[in-house]
Amino acid sequence: MEVFFIRALQLIACLSLLVLLHEGGHFLFAKLFKVRVNKFSLFFDPWFTPVKFKPKGSDTTYCIGWLPLGGYVQIAGMVDETQKADQLSEKVEPWEFRAKPAWQRLLIMTGGVLMNLLTAFVIYALILFTWGDEYVPMRNITQGFYYNKQATALGFEQHDIPVAIDGIAFERFGMELYRSLSEAKTVTVLRQGKEVEITMPDDGLDMLQMLKTEPRFFEPYTASLVDSVVAGSPAEKAGILPGDTIKMFNGQPMATWNEYAALRGQMNDVLEAGTHEDSMRLRNISVALTHRGASQVDTLTLSLGADYVLGVMWNSPLKTCKTVKQSYGFFESFPAGVSHGWQVLSGYVDDLKYLFTADGAKSVGSFGAIGSLFPETWQWQRFWELTAFISLMLAFMNILPIPALDGGHVLFLIVEIITRRKPSDKFIERAETIGMFLILALMVFAIFNDFRNFVF
Repeated sequence: MEVFFIRALQLIACLSLLVLLHEGGHFLFAKLFKVRVNKFSLFFDPWFTPVKFKPKGSDTTYCIGWLPLGGYVQIAGMVDETQKADQLSEKVEPWEFRAKPAWQRLLIMTGGVLMNLLTAFVIYALILFTWGDEYVPMRNITQGFYYNKQATALGFEQHDIPVAIDGIAFERFGMELYRSLSEAKTVTVLRQGKEVEITMPDDGLDMLQMLKTEPRFFEPYTASLVDSVVAGSPAEKAGILPGDTIKMFNGQPMATWNEYAALRGQMNDVLEAGTHEDSMRLRNISVALTHRGASQVDTLTLSLGADYVLGVMWNSPLKTCKTVKQSYGFFESFPAGVSHGWQVLSGYVDDLKYLFTADGAKSVGSFGAIGSLFPETWQWQRFWELTAFISLMLAFMNILPIPALDGGHVLFLIVEIITRRKPSDKFIERAETIGMFLILALMVFAIFNDFRNFVF
């Protein structure tokens, strides 16, 4: 329960900051062009508003709603989810949104997205300035990588180290490597001190499948040494201790945690396709191991819970590899932060194509999925990294040309600029209604996925 609250607190802090800044972008441009903002709300407030105040002499009421699904600014003279066409007076006032030229209205509507982009770039820059950029070069991963059956069928061998993709050197291990590998024509690996080129399939690989399978397509080679044991877990109850080395799992030999992932994958196949009796049978497993400093092999019997979790943790082999750290001065951190942020955004947009696959649709999540990204303990660097990433995600999602999102208003404004004809308020109102229906349907689907993924 403590972990839940820590993650929830990080998620609320992140979203509150980003919502304030996003709506602040709209607010800033509205004020710049002398457009009144009737209401500025952090979170939504249907039916009632818990907190609200209006400074003396101000046109704006500031609110905190009770439904933490976002926020909004109610701009005078604008048809959106907060104001219908028949709520606007026939007389157009000079301080209304609809009275301003199209280019000013366009900047007001893109202000939130621009603020999200700026926020992400600044956060990435300050991360680089504060913590620098530390990573393990690919050639320093001396044990190399463990490859699953799909990878070995393509020509990869255990302990190979990918060092170049399509002739371009690759510096570090991470999600970007999976992305590049899925689209590669050739991959150069370091094998026993020599570079070997592997030809990839013409139609590429499915990155989701590369990440989803157990074991994954490839991961750093990890010896089966126990780093820590979860308190109260089946492993602790059976007597497994930090420093022990697992030799066999359920009668099958293993020397690495990568092989353990493959064995767990076989278990999952049985759990998905098998009977209730199969599921109950797999709760009782055997583990052969040697205790730290001993040579004798002991066999232990474990009774797993309904989640089938063993309860052991292992250190990443990358922790023992020599790292490279690049430090940044205050001013040089900003171009580096923009470059990194743009690379992250490009990768996110490129990965969206997987949403139109069966596995990709299942990965769509709401607050539960986003909250699970945050660590179990508060880590400032990770918190800011995720805040920057979510800011980029919000910027892209909001600029999509869907009515009820900023991108929908931007689309109508671009059409107006090109055709010199402004869509009627009634048309915009109907489009907003359709857009809200689509967004709510997507939200229900995402919440359902959260429930299915985390409960089942």
